[in-house]
Amino acid sequence: MNFADRMSRLGTENAFEVLAEVKKLEAQGRDVVSFAIGEPDFDTPEHIKEAAIRAMAGNETHYAPSAGILPLREEIASYVARTRNIEVHPDEVVVTPGAKPIMFFTIQALVNPGDEVIYPTPGFPIYESLIRFVGGHPVPVPLLEERNFSFDVEYLAKLITPKTKLIILNSPQNPTGGMLSYEDLRFLSELAVQHDLWVLADEIYSRIVYSGEFHSISSFPGMKERTVILDGFSKTYAMTGWRLGYGVMNRRLAELVARLVTNSESCTNTFVQYGGIAALTGPQDAVTAMVAEFKARRDLIVEELNRIPGVKCLVPGGAFYVYPNVSGVCQNLGFASAKELQQHFLHAAGVAVLPRTAFGSRTEHENGEYIRLSYATSREKIREGISRMREAVERA
Repeated sequence: MNFADRMSRLGTENAFEVLAEVKKLEAQGRDVVSFAIGEPDFDTPEHIKEAAIRAMAGNETHYAPSAGILPLREEIASYVARTRNIEVHPDEVVVTPGAKPIMFFTIQALVNPGDEVIYPTPGFPIYESLIRFVGGHPVPVPLLEERNFSFDVEYLAKLITPKTKLIILNSPQNPTGGMLSYEDLRFLSELAVQHDLWVLADEIYSRIVYSGEFHSISSFPGMKERTVILDGFSKTYAMTGWRLGYGVMNRRLAELVARLVTNSESCTNTFVQYGGIAALTGPQDAVTAMVAEFKARRDLIVEELNRIPGVKCLVPGGAFYVYPNVSGVCQNLGFASAKELQQHFLHAAGVAVLPRTAFGSRTEHENGEYIRLSYATSREKIREGISRMREAVERA
């Protein structure tokens, strides 16, 4: 049977492939400590669940507008306005089943075959996948350890050509936990205005910040109309399974993205949207407590990783990932890549991590080997998992 050519250009999210491998080992009776999946291990706050239950009981179970119900779009507009210091109208908000569709629909709506899109690497692998899927040309800009995994903005400026259409940003960043500085964002905003570029700002981890301050490129002069803010409820409110996200963009683009929603899933689950209203308008103490716990786990996992011979781990500023340099371990154990080390940790130590190859294509500027660990798990499991990794390295 023949399939559409475009399917050969569509990548995947390797974290779920590792998860499948973990589940297979667990089914065989293996005990595996997993640092692979980026999902808060906290439960959704009760008042959010209760709001969705009330909405369901009140028969909010029918179709909703493709862009989302107005009460939720109003609350999102208010929230984004005060957190990014910009004016936002509800008509500039599109609600989607999770935040991923905002990536998909934005790239579909903006990128023609042959257009160039600048994106971060290592980064969320779906960026590169979707650029290729629509026939665009992915242009990677490296996030290097010596720059605390931030852009070299001067290098990025040299990548811009007449074919450049879109720049993708992610801060705080997956997989490194790095953050873009105010100065770098200002420089990038000036580039975007000068070259008339769109920016997709993936800000899904904007509330999970430990040091410094979160800044959005949308707040700089001339950027509101050319920025698509991607955000959602999965990470901040531990609502991954609810599938509730949103984008904020100019009205014309919002109309086009809503039309793509109409053509794909019709709308987002109606009663789930009432849970989103409760999340934004209700008490935020659960978020504060979760972020405080993540910070404690970050400090613990960085300390423990740096005790492993051959590992060097920077302290991330946000999100819930660490991205240690394991070049020394690979060299000491005779592994050619972090992928081989990842398999060693999984099968010899019962610890699941993700290798560098799970986060987009490498560039010529990279010469180290890295793995990603999510510390969205208990301190007990962090201690146990890192202890197993250290033993696997020392006894090999």
